[in-house]
Amino acid sequence: MKIGIVVSEYNWDITTMMLSRAQEEAKFLGVEVAKTLMVPGTFDIPLGVRKLVDIKDLDGIVALGAVIEGETDHDQIVMQNAARKIEDIMVEHGKPVALGISGPGQTRLQAMARIEKARDAVDSVVKMIKAINSI
Repeated sequence: MKIGIVVSEYNWDITTMMLSRAQEEAKFLGVEVAKTLMVPGTFDIPLGVRKLVDIKDLDGIVALGAVIEGETDHDQIVMQNAARKIEDIMVEHGKPVALGISGPGQTRLQAMARIEKARDAVDSVVKMIKAINSI
């Protein structure tokens, strides 16, 4: 099984640890991370997912990012649009994509506490790949 990971560089102190946890979980599960794509921010993740979805050797994709609350509703807009577009790409192309983006409405401390959730995103995509392959 081969997966790709798209990770946001924004909030890199958090997302780099998320990427590390995701890679560790993939290794633990015997899954190869065949492609890792860095994008500027969570808003850019859907385009990265869209590009990786076309790689035939990839069975699924994990999207990683951390959307932290600011002084405006910007975090809500970024997260809602990214999640919606990622889901649209997944359904349209029939390839599993796990949403490993924490937020919105979280503080930096809450985002740090959710770093381990990146493992869950890898578990999720692996389970979905297995489910689809069993049909």
